[in-house]
Amino acid sequence: MSACEPQRVLLLTGASRGIGHAAVKTFSDNGWRVLTISRHPFDPRCPWKGGERNHIQLDLSRIDSISAALPRIRDIAEGRLDALINNAAISPKTAAGGKITSLEMGYKDWLHVFNVNFFAAVVLVQGLRDYLVASRGSVVNITSIVGLRVHPFASAAYATTKAALASLTREMAADFGATGVRVNAVSPGEIETAILAPGTASFVEHAIPMRRLGQPREVAELLYFLCSERASYITGSEVHIDGGQQV
Repeated sequence: MSACEPQRVLLLTGASRGIGHAAVKTFSDNGWRVLTISRHPFDPRCPWKGGERNHIQLDLSRIDSISAALPRIRDIAEGRLDALINNAAISPKTAAGGKITSLEMGYKDWLHVFNVNFFAAVVLVQGLRDYLVASRGSVVNITSIVGLRVHPFASAAYATTKAALASLTREMAADFGATGVRVNAVSPGEIETAILAPGTASFVEHAIPMRRLGQPREVAELLYFLCSERASYITGSEVHIDGGQQV
């Protein structure tokens, strides 16, 4: 980014750890101003400039609260938004840390997962569409390998929301197409973050052709590419970053 260009602005949900944390660092290092949304307060240990000032503490499971926070988000964005990355997600486990199947989870818990993983993205895109259109910006939804196949550790609700988010990506890409706003999805496989379940290491050996976990920075670099001008003709795509797991 040259000195005469206005600073680009990213809004990213779920920034406090893992892929989100790496993405904030990557975009910040490349000169972007990054606005973050998390249910947690800003952690002063996060190594990026202006983090606390650009942080919005918000529980994405409360859809009415997201709608109510939109004027504040627009104010903090100061009239500009070049990219929105919908990264926040939850994957509930049993008390023993195991998978919750489709036959075990009640409606309220299903709704809670869908609010965070799916409906929050819808509300944010709809509420910030004018800013995205004005900048001919980019939306990236974080899906998952589990949206394609049954996974031994991921809950059925988490998997279903990720499949829904992949479909939403295609619909939004079509709806935004004439405006120049691009909408894509990034589908990580087994990335070395805190969300990984016990037993993943042995799973890697037989399920991933590259025989290793992915790193958050590798996903962050892909996100940066998709939000850049280098990806100016890519929209409606779901890009897999999983060491070949989907094959």
